[in-house]
Parts: sequence; structure tokens; C-alpha cells
Amino acid sequence: MTGRISPRQFHEAGGVEDWRALFGGAQAHFRTGSYPAGLALVAAIGRLAAAADHHTDVDLRPESVTVRVKTDDLGDLSERDVELARLISAAARELDIAADPAAVQSVQVTIDALVHPEVMPFWRAVLGYRQVGDEDLLDPRAAGPPFWFQQMDAPRTERNRLHVDVFVPHDQAEARVAAAIAAGGHLVSDENAPAWWTVADAEGNEADVATWMGRD
Repeated sequence: MTGRISPRQFHEAGGVEDWRALFGGAQAHFRTGSYPAGLALVAAIGRLAAAADHHTDVDLRPESVTVRVKTDDLGDLSERDVELARLISAAARELDIAADPAAVQSVQVTIDALVHPEVMPFWRAVLGYRQVGDEDLLDPRAAGPPFWFQQMDAPRTERNRLHVDVFVPHDQAEARVAAAIAAGGHLVSDENAPAWWTVADAEGNEADVATWMGRD
């Protein structure tokens, strides 16, 4: 079964407790403690992904491995992602490697634009990114954050037109908002919560703390 599913359906599938659906797919973070343990997990993930003929992004660090499963460039999910996520979690358990679901996040830069074709070529050139569809620029190396161009109907002069979207696990969002406020920020809007909260620093520079809950 390979049909597309929503983030909610991913979480309701069962067996994916290590994983959190974010923008760009579903992620798991495994606390390996060392490079050798991380390399063993990466090798297992590689074998599973190859056998499933399904794409994964893997980030190996000295004491951790973060892995993302997704069905397309923009991070849509399918039942194949559920199946592969379950297998990866099982491999981690066999290696006695624990997951830390609270540690995952995904960051996106959003630019408000009146005429996308007039501004996207500049950002594509200066970043060395590739364009996907009419609104998105992606790093071909999957190292930098994606850029999304939000359609505006009129110039917005009272607020900044470039902000950061920080996608966090749905069960971590309110704590992240509270931490931002405690660190000197303030709440701009929570009218779209729990899909996202808009916060700003002391000088009004904004960020959205977002979850999958607006993407059903």
C-alpha cells in the first residue's frame, strides 16, 4: 500500500512512536553516543532504504543520527514512509539505540512576495538552490533550509517580509513558544494555534513556531 497520507494518519498508524511528522517529512533522532554506533545504524538504514527503494535523508553526528523519510521533494508522506519508519526503529532497538522524539525540528525561511517570478530567480541564484513548483526553493544537497515564497496581495510595510518558520514536534510547540518569550521575545499572534504561533524578538523580527497540525 503506497497511498498518500496526512501527518495525522502517520501518527495514528502505530509503531512510529520514535517519529514526528514535520514540514519536509517525518523525522526521528537517535542518541547513538558514538561514531561507531552511529555508523552501524546508518548502515542498517541504508540497507532498509535500498531494499524498500525509498528515499531517506540521514545526518550522522558524533553522538547521534537524525533520519527523515518522505515520499517527494516537498515532504509529503505515504504508507511506505510508515513501513520504513517502523523498520528503522526496529533496527535501532536491535542496536540498543534509543530515540529522542523531542530533539527533531525543521527550519524554513519564508519570503513574502507580490510577484514570485521577479524575486525567486535572485534567491535561486544567490543560494545555488533549485526551484520546485511555483513557490519553493530547495538546497540540492539537502543541507540548507528550504525557502518558501508566500503570495502577498498588497505590500506589507508595517511588518517584516522575511521570517523563519521553525517546525517542531506537536508536543513540544508550546514549550518552544514559552522559551522564546522567556528569552525576551513576545507573542504576536496565536490565532492559528496549534498549527502555528507567531512570535517576535525585542525589535520585532518574527518567527513562526509551527507543527503538522495545520497540514491535515
